[in-house]
Amino acid sequence: MTVETKLPFNQDYIQAFSKDRNEPGWMATLRSKALEMVDSLEMPKPDKTKISNWNLTDFQHVDKEAATIASLDELPEDLKAYFDKDANMENLYIQRNQTAAYNSLAQELQDKGVIFTDIFTAIREHSDLVEKYYMNDAVAVDQNRLTALHAALMNGGVFVYVPKNVQIEEPLQAVFWQEDADSALLNHVLVVAEEGSSVTYVENYISQNDTDETVANLVTEVFAHDNAQVAYGAVDNFAAGTTTYVNRRGVAKRDARIDWALGQMNDGNTVSENITYLMGENAASDAKAVSVGRGKQTQNFTSSIRQFGKATEGYILQRGVMKGAASTIFNAIGKIEHGGTKANSEQESRVLMLSEKSRGDANPILLIDEDDVTAGHAASVGRVDPLQMYYLMSRGLEREEAERLVIHGFLAPVVAQLPIESVRKQLIQVIERKVY
Repeated sequence: MTVETKLPFNQDYIQAFSKDRNEPGWMATLRSKALEMVDSLEMPKPDKTKISNWNLTDFQHVDKEAATIASLDELPEDLKAYFDKDANMENLYIQRNQTAAYNSLAQELQDKGVIFTDIFTAIREHSDLVEKYYMNDAVAVDQNRLTALHAALMNGGVFVYVPKNVQIEEPLQAVFWQEDADSALLNHVLVVAEEGSSVTYVENYISQNDTDETVANLVTEVFAHDNAQVAYGAVDNFAAGTTTYVNRRGVAKRDARIDWALGQMNDGNTVSENITYLMGENAASDAKAVSVGRGKQTQNFTSSIRQFGKATEGYILQRGVMKGAASTIFNAIGKIEHGGTKANSEQESRVLMLSEKSRGDANPILLIDEDDVTAGHAASVGRVDPLQMYYLMSRGLEREEAERLVIHGFLAPVVAQLPIESVRKQLIQVIERKVY
C-alpha cells in the first residue's frame, strides 16, 4: 500500500495561516512556492527502508490554542523530570502544541544581543536576520516532498541568535510538548552563532499519543561562523502514534565547530538525517547518536559529515539497541570533497540486538575525493557478549541486572555528552523504560 499525498491544504489556506501570524511578505511567498512544489517532488528515499506506506502527509494541521505556563508546577509529572529541581526557568522555552507557552532569557544575555524566542516572533521582529538563513544554505525547500511540505506548513519552532564574540556559559533549553494526540508538528529550529561566539542548545520532543496517529516533520538548521562553537543536544521521545521525519543540518565555517549529541528515542516509525557541512579550514564536527528500538517500529538514521575545507575533522559515533521485532538502519557517511586536503574522517556504528526478531544494520561509508587525507571506520551488529554476562554474573549479579549494565555501558559514550544533567537523567530513564 502506498499513501497518497493529496493534501487538504490549498493556497487560500496557506495565505490565511500566514496572515493570521502577521508574517512578512517573504515568508508568505516562501510558503506559497513550497506548496506548489509538493506534488512535483519525490519522497525521501532512505537506504534499505521503504516508507511508501508510512503516513507522513495526512494530518491535522490547524493548531489549537494552548494555555501559557507561569510555573514548572503546572506541568505534568513526566515533564517535570526534564528540568533540574532548582531551575530558575531562565534560558528556557516551552512550546505546548504550537503555542509558545513559556519563554525566558537571562537579562544579561538580552543585554548582549542574544535572541532566544519562538520562530514566529523571530520572523516578525527579526525578519531580515531570519530570512538570511531560513531554508537557504542548510536545508533546501526543494530537497524533497517533505521539506517542501515543512516549508509550506511550518507551525512551530525556535530561533537562537548569538552575536559576535558572545560566550553563553549556561545551556539554552527548549521543550516541545505535543499535548494533543492528533496535533501534527512541523517544527523549525534555527541556530545562528556569529564569529567567535559559543552556545549550547538542548531540546526535548515529547508526546503521549500511543494510539492516535499524527505526524512530526522537523527541520533544524545550525550555522557556526568563523571560530564559533555550537553544542547541540536533543532527546526525541515521540510516542508510538507519531510517524517522524527529522532533518537536522549544520554549516561550519573556518575554525568553527558543531557537535551533536542526539538521543533518538521515538516509539513510532522514524527517518532521521543529520548532516554537517564543514566549509571552512579547520572546521570540525563530532556527531554522536543513540537509539533504542522496540515493538515493531522501523527506524532509519543517517549521520553524514561532508568536508570541504582543508584540515577539517569529522567524527561520527552511533549506538543502537534493538528489542522485540524492531528494525533499525544506521548509515554513517564521511565525505571528503576535492580540495579538502589534510582532512580526517572517522566513524563508528554499533548495534546491539536483544531478541531473535530484532534487526539492525550498520553501514559505514567513506567517500573520498582527495589524496592527502586520513580516514577510518568501524561497524558491528551483534548480541550481548556472553563473556561480559558471565563475568558480571560471576560477581553475584542477576542476569537482568548484568544485561542492564552492559546496555548502559554500550550507550554511555553518547548519553554522557548531553550537557544538561536533568535531560541526561531523563534519557537514561527513557532507555530503562524502553529496554525493560
